[in-house]
Order: sequence, then structure tokens, then C-alpha cells
Amino acid sequence: MFANSGNQSLESLSSGARSLREIVTPRRQFLSSTACGFGSLALAALMAQRSSGAESTLKSNPQHSKSGHGIPRAKRVIFMFMNGGPSQMETFDYKPRLNAEDGRPVPFNRDGKFEQIGIQSMRLFGSEWKFRQHGESGQWISELLPHLADRADDLCVLNGMETDNLAHAPACHQLHTGVTNFVRPSLGAWVVYGLGTFNQNLPGFMTISPALSGDGGSRAHFGNAFLPTMCQATPVNLSNKPGAQPEIKNLRSTSLPASLRRQQLDLIQSMNREHLEGLVADQEMEGVIESFELAFRMQAAAPDLLDLSSETKATQALYGIGEKGTDYFGRQCLLARRLAEAGVRFIQVNSGGWDHHARIRERLPQNCHSVDKPIAGLIRDLKTRGLFDETLLVWSGEFGRTPYEQDLRGTADRDIYGRGHNPHGFSAFLAGGGVRGGMRYGETDEYGYRSVDGKVHIHDLHATILHLLGLDHEKLTYRHGGQDFRLTEVYGRVVREIL
Repeated sequence: MFANSGNQSLESLSSGARSLREIVTPRRQFLSSTACGFGSLALAALMAQRSSGAESTLKSNPQHSKSGHGIPRAKRVIFMFMNGGPSQMETFDYKPRLNAEDGRPVPFNRDGKFEQIGIQSMRLFGSEWKFRQHGESGQWISELLPHLADRADDLCVLNGMETDNLAHAPACHQLHTGVTNFVRPSLGAWVVYGLGTFNQNLPGFMTISPALSGDGGSRAHFGNAFLPTMCQATPVNLSNKPGAQPEIKNLRSTSLPASLRRQQLDLIQSMNREHLEGLVADQEMEGVIESFELAFRMQAAAPDLLDLSSETKATQALYGIGEKGTDYFGRQCLLARRLAEAGVRFIQVNSGGWDHHARIRERLPQNCHSVDKPIAGLIRDLKTRGLFDETLLVWSGEFGRTPYEQDLRGTADRDIYGRGHNPHGFSAFLAGGGVRGGMRYGETDEYGYRSVDGKVHIHDLHATILHLLGLDHEKLTYRHGGQDFRLTEVYGRVVREIL
């Protein structure tokens, strides 16, 4: 059959008076009528691949809401990134033995060798602050976090966290993308790729004050890499000046009225689509077309959404807005709630300054104070609005801190001591969205240095977040450069004990 169809095609080409160009100008017609029909088969396979959500979304808008691989327990994520590495021994990981042996030589070793240079000369450095048990669950929480302590029964604390690198840049990169040193899509980009968003007038992924997320607000922390362009985050800038309103760069246009802007966009889009027709596949061009349309719709939807002044004074007070120390992060958290309520799938808020190599006794209380009331307020507000059970809150830094002192000046003045980086054991917490509240899972050794039970690697955290959204981390793949990529690479397990 293929041979006959091929001969007929060749005969028609040789006997006709018209040129090949005149007969098969459209590319699809050319593929369908030559090469013994195999061109048509190849085209059909290509189009099937391009329309498959599991392989590529080049032809399907990533904005559209999609179903995952299973039943979701959460609809959206609010990811709270504490850039620098919060100290677990002063927040959620109570270590009475560390405090009792304060000032003694460090007892840690591994295979007879100390793990970090100079560790043998370090001394244990106990916590300055007291812990108490809170709520019906009896969660141990530091006195530095009194408002979160009041929400103890809503928190699922992970005290056995681990990551692969003790330097900020690679550790931040792994928390956001799953790897330490390659260009890969961010967690939020994977979520939008897998599920899309609920609101066609807003991006599926937004990051607030991204400059606080490390490396000067590295786009890798919220980028799409090789995923469709529409999967990357839209940054929302928010000044730390009291009362400042959030803004999206270049969103507003004052040069033309809305009707003329629509005509202008229609003209540009018609030229873009004409150009796209001449290409086999151009993900970037399709991303440009989609982003132009989304940007135009956002001009109408976003300004009111970004206006925090429309909230009642009682709601603003709940987040600590207008108060010293809590105003900035409070406005981030309030905006995150508004975005979640409006249908944004993945929202990231960022807090910087947690890298306490020195003066931890002076600086850590400031950091804790800045986020404590806003996060507790966010939990209360989500509950009041019926959004808590369908919103997954994630709080984490890129790693934790060491239980021994760091004396950068060599003065032996304990008031200026800090703590080093610790990827071997640290704390994070989840809340809402299908996790068990009032639970502590995992633990470090008696000094808070190394995870010894209930270990949760960053890959496990990612797998669990995806699972709660109804996504299977092993099935959520994207083929790029001849390889199927996924967020968790070849690792990761869902931490079912906390569900």
C-alpha cells in the first residue's frame, strides 16, 4: 500500500506542469503527500506529542487549570522562604543537652575525621531562649515565636530536614529547583506546568519581594528553565517602606487608553502568530504571545488585587501591618492571601537576613519577630475564609545552623558569637493543605547537629508537596534534550507519615 501511494505521488509530481512549490506549498500538505506517506505519520506523531500534557504543553496554554495524577488535598501553595538558614535550636528543635553542655568541646566526628575545618576547636553553644510545650499537641516552640506557638496545633514541624550543600547559593538552588548546580525549573514552575491556574487573568506563579530570595533575587529560584515560558513566576516588588503598595513592573501604561492598547496588542499578536506559522515549533514565541495576552488582562485585574489599603484595619492588624518590625513581612503575607483567594496556584514570600554568623543573640530575635505575627495572622485569616484546608503553607530556609559557636573576630565574646551553616539537620514546617497539624516528625541528635530519625531530604519535601497537590513526582516529567526530567531527579519519597 505504501509503495503504490509513493508511486502515485511521484507520478503526479513528474507529469504535472506545476512546480513542486505550487503543489505542496503548505508544509503539512507536503509531509502528507510525499515520502511514501511517512511524512504524514511523522507529522501525526509530532502533533500527538505536542498535545500530550505529560510530554509538552507547547499547544496547550499552561494557564488553563488541569487535573493531576491523583486526588489533591491542597489547591495551592504559599511557600515562605527564610533566606540564610534559620537556627533550628532557637526555633523548633528543643535541645536541653546542648544547653546543659554549653561551652564544652564539640563531640561530633565521622569515621574519626571532623566534618568541617576547625570543628575540633569549636565549643558547644547553647540557646539563649526558653522552649515550652504549646497546644493540645504539646509542640515544643521557642519563646521567640509566641504567635506561632498559639497556632501549635496547626503546624506540622519537620525536625529531620537534610540537604546536600552547606553553601548558600547551591543550597538555595536545591531548595527551589531540586538540584545544586544545574539550570532546572523551579518548584513553582513545575506546579504550574502540572496543574495550571484557576484565574486566567493572573499568572499561576507569583513571587513577592524576590530580591530577598538570595543571589540578588536570582531568576533561577523562580524560573521555568526548559518548561513553557508561562510557567515562570511573575515578580511582585514590594518596598520595605511602611505603607508602600505592591507593584508589578511595567504593568500599567499611561500612554494609551485601554481601547487603543487592545488594538495595538491585536496588531502585534497578528504579526507574532503569522511569524509562528512559519516555524515548526517555537516555545519562546508561543510564550511571548501568551504573555502579551495575559499582561493585557492583568492590567484590569491586578491593580485592585495589589491594593492592600482596601483591607480592613482589623485584618491589617492581624498581620502586624503598621507595627514596627512586622509591617514589611505582614504586607507580603496579606498579599499572598489575596493572591491565593484570587486563584494563583503558587505564591512565594521571602524573608532575608537569617544568615547569623555573628551576633545571633541580637539579630535572631529581630528576624523571628518580623515573621512570627504575620504568619500566625495568615493562618488565622485563611481559616476564617475557609481557605486553610485547601492551602498548603511551607516554611523553610535552605539549611540550618551549627550547635557550636562561630567566633569570627576571635574575641571570645559570646555576645557576638554566631552559628555556621548546617545542612545535616534542620527544621521546617508545613500547615494546612492535607498535612497533620499538631505534629512533630523527625529529629536530630541530642545537640541538633545531624538528623537521626524521620529524615526528610529536600527531594522528599518536594515529592510531598507535589503529592498534596495531586501530582506524582515520578510522573510529572518533561522531555528536554532527549531526556525525561523531573523535579526530584531519581530520588524522593512522599512523607506519608505526616499526611
